[in-house]
Amino acid sequence: MKDLLSALAYFAGWRLVRTLPEKTAYRLFSSIGRRAVRANGKSVQRLRSNLSRVKPELSQSELDDLVSRSFDSYMRYWCDTFRIQDWSVERIQRSVTLNNGHLLIDAVQTGKGVVVALPHSGNWDHAGAYFCSIGLPLVTVAERLKPEALFQKFLAYRSSMGFEVLSLDSRSFVTLLKRAREKRLIALVADRDLSRSGVDVEFFGHPSRMPAGPALLAIKTGIPLVVAHVSYKAIGIHIDFTEVHIPAEGSESEKISGTVQACADLFAKGIAQHPEDWHMLQRIWIDGDFKERH
Repeated sequence: MKDLLSALAYFAGWRLVRTLPEKTAYRLFSSIGRRAVRANGKSVQRLRSNLSRVKPELSQSELDDLVSRSFDSYMRYWCDTFRIQDWSVERIQRSVTLNNGHLLIDAVQTGKGVVVALPHSGNWDHAGAYFCSIGLPLVTVAERLKPEALFQKFLAYRSSMGFEVLSLDSRSFVTLLKRAREKRLIALVADRDLSRSGVDVEFFGHPSRMPAGPALLAIKTGIPLVVAHVSYKAIGIHIDFTEVHIPAEGSESEKISGTVQACADLFAKGIAQHPEDWHMLQRIWIDGDFKERH
């Protein structure tokens, strides 16, 4: 019953945000974000800790300003997410700019397929909606949310924009391998996996773990691997694409490790340029008081 009530409240809020005038909706979310920063709860504290490693040179006041701008970007992400299903195709397309977009578009249009790895930056749903709108539907994976009704709502929302969304479970990688061999566009958020299956990387000079999935798909199937970094601009998003060069020598394990580290380095480059748009409100590093999951 508690889960049901939570889901119903969430759905009611979603409907409300979609019906509000645009400026009112974004002002509301910005106000919620400012209050959250002032309250300095665990998520804000974690964001501040994460950003202090991205920009260790900042003074306390400069870091506070960055945290405020980052949380404002985070709230913009949520407002966009609630409203984007009502945007026209023309609006979606004119609100996206690309750098090296050929790395993705050409790979799909020429039948090579491509795996895109990206961090939690900007609005990846907006990016996905753009590529679906130009005839490049994508495959992705989503962690199962609780309550189940909420997960199904997000599933239907992303499917309505043209995504094929796989539930993150023991069968999802098998399906991803199949889609990779079908030369599809596969997009995976890949800057965090602190489980024992995560690959150890150095990230901003500190130990972290990231998922092997994108690297493993590219290595096993031979399709290109590209890192995408999404950042906000005044009227939408900008996406930078960079090809990832997979090591030619070594065991499969060594190739995977080297490729995941190459992705981590590219994530770090994009995040350092646009730290306010990195929405990492969870633990990302495994030093300090990190405790291994069992």
